[in-house]
Amino acid sequence: MVDTNDRLYRASGRHALYRRQAGGFGEVASLPANDDLSLELFDSILEEGGRGRRCSGPLNRIGDQQGSRLENGVVRTPDGWADAYRAFVDGGWNAVPFDPAFGGQGLPWLVSIALQEMWTSANMAFSLCPMLTQARVEAISHHGSEAQKALYFAEPDLRKMDRHHEPDRAAGRVGCGRVRTKAVPEGDHWLITGQKIFITYGDHEMAENIIHLVLRARRRRRPG
Repeated sequence: MVDTNDRLYRASGRHALYRRQAGGFGEVASLPANDDLSLELFDSILEEGGRGRRCSGPLNRIGDQQGSRLENGVVRTPDGWADAYRAFVDGGWNAVPFDPAFGGQGLPWLVSIALQEMWTSANMAFSLCPMLTQARVEAISHHGSEAQKALYFAEPDLRKMDRHHEPDRAAGRVGCGRVRTKAVPEGDHWLITGQKIFITYGDHEMAENIIHLVLRARRRRRPG
């Protein structure tokens, strides 16, 4: 009988060296905001982050065998996924590049991207969940109003801001002009009509809060 642990992805020191060189570590570390970032710290973060494969790696087969399912109006992920995600969140891994004022670690995206590469290699299906969270936090951080930041970052701990998601843009891949979904402002909210398909962790039981961000284009006279 083959030990499934032998089939798990293992991050190597050689890969860490490549990430430093390809990512321009020296240039990033020389920036004023990264005074505390050293090679030793970078390597230790990658080493610790690489251990996450022990949580998510074994879930690959379970995910393939069970899949997610709808039970009494609740989307249930495969056995072990919710516990693994909670350990991931409690470890602060989905808040690596964000503002410490909201529970982030304030590290550069160079570190976060290197970690994401390992997590994706260990279990791509699982890694999509925190990846989407990070994308939503980044969007709100840069483009959200102060009121929106106060609302969505009010924990005040980004590690607990578990789920942010966006609609599927399948129609947009063949031309945004073909999309017939319409968003019209009415007071302090929007009225949305039409059809969209939500994808990738659009609903599940692993998070306390699920947020859907909708990308809206300005009204155009011509298609395309």
